[in-house]
Amino acid sequence: MRRLVQAARRMPNPRLTGIGIGLFCTASMFVLACVDQVVFGGSLIVYGVLFLPVSALTALWVRPADLVTAPIVVPIAFVVGLLPIMEGSGGLGQRIMGLVTALAMHAGWLYGGTLIAGVITTVRKVRLMARRRAQLRRRPPRPPRPRRRTA
Repeated sequence: MRRLVQAARRMPNPRLTGIGIGLFCTASMFVLACVDQVVFGGSLIVYGVLFLPVSALTALWVRPADLVTAPIVVPIAFVVGLLPIMEGSGGLGQRIMGLVTALAMHAGWLYGGTLIAGVITTVRKVRLMARRRAQLRRRPPRPPRPRRRTA
């Protein structure tokens, strides 16, 4: 157990802004979808499985001030990543229908990744609020300010 904790502490721990986390998540899902298309022929199951750790990393790597963006960015990145692997090679109508079908058939992956990001960011926010509350309790009370008399 101790080695696992030490290994986790050596892992990178970036703190990305809301825009940075959006770019990270969207680019990661697009690249993973392209790799999935080449290696596995566009398997939506493989894509969904790869989506879950990206969702977790997105929630872990966002900075505390932008915690609310992680659960918003994750579904958008899922849709962007579907573009290279969805069915439909015809016109715009067929591509949109392929996207809607892929979203409908694999909504579980989308909900799962969004839930993972939401739970992680909620836990991080609760811990942050508890840490701030503890700091406020440790701070010595301020002396009362003297009142000015007005004539």
